Amino acid sequence: MTDSREPTQAGPRGTAAMLAASQSAQSAQSAQSAQSAQSAQSAQSAQSAQSAPEPPGTQAAALPGVWRLGLASGALEVKAFFRDKMAVAFIFGLPSILLVLLGSIFGGQAAAHGVTVGQLFTAGMIAGGIMSTSFQYLAISIATERENGMLKRLSGTPMPRAAYFVGKFVQVLMCTVAETVLLMAVGIIFYHLHLPTSPGRWWTFAWVFLLGSATCALLGIAASSLPRSAASATPVITLPFTVLNFISGVYVPFNDIPHWMQDLGSFFPLKWMAQGMRSVFLPGQASALEPAHAWEHGRTALVLLVWLAAGLVLCAKTFRWQSRN
Repeated sequence: MTDSREPTQAGPRGTAAMLAASQSAQSAQSAQSAQSAQSAQSAQSAQSAQSAPEPPGTQAAALPGVWRLGLASGALEVKAFFRDKMAVAFIFGLPSILLVLLGSIFGGQAAAHGVTVGQLFTAGMIAGGIMSTSFQYLAISIATERENGMLKRLSGTPMPRAAYFVGKFVQVLMCTVAETVLLMAVGIIFYHLHLPTSPGRWWTFAWVFLLGSATCALLGIAASSLPRSAASATPVITLPFTVLNFISGVYVPFNDIPHWMQDLGSFFPLKWMAQGMRSVFLPGQASALEPAHAWEHGRTALVLLVWLAAGLVLCAKTFRWQSRN
């Protein structure tokens, strides 16, 4: 009897023990599986966080390109130029006033068959206006910006330095276009200047205008390093510019100046710019007034290209971002 009871008593205890053991094993297994699931979930979330893109505000903003910054700088340069009333009056007003004065004194005289001196002055003054808004203005304004520390501050910013020069060229292009239109209007109204009617002449006007503007702009940038201060920039730049206007056929008909002045003026680009503009706005017989009795378009392009290359070299060698002082 006792033998038969012991198994019955031991059975429930064993079952309970087995159940307790199985329950503890299950709880341990479930805890282990929960822990592994949690670790897997955290690893998956970390992986997804690494692969997910960063919010727009946390990404490093890419800097604009040179041309975009240059165009934006050029727009600011044009606004600053036209807000300076003294600069606008000097750069735009002086060539127009001189054209009216010289044309009023000599404009009625005949320079050649069918060509008046007023028309001759107008064509030459257009070239002088291009050099005034590019060479003269750039040289004086950059010298002033260098002395007041603007160039030094710009060189320390992330803006590419080339963008500064792109902005200057944009400003020169806009101002030379406005100057040329104004002088052509004065010539048409007062001296019966005739606009070109053939595509060939307009093409000559385009390449003389662009080459002349680019060449004079580069020479102006290079010449901005000559003045030692902003106060001396105006006389240092204006004096040689005025001399060039006289010996290049702008203020005086080129065939009326002495031969040694003609030879000296032929070395500089303004003489060839004026001759190119005369070939655009004057009739063909006016070429007899030139020393070679021809317009010499090939030599004009060659001289301007040589001076363009020389301007690039001079800019690279002489341009400074800081004042000498």
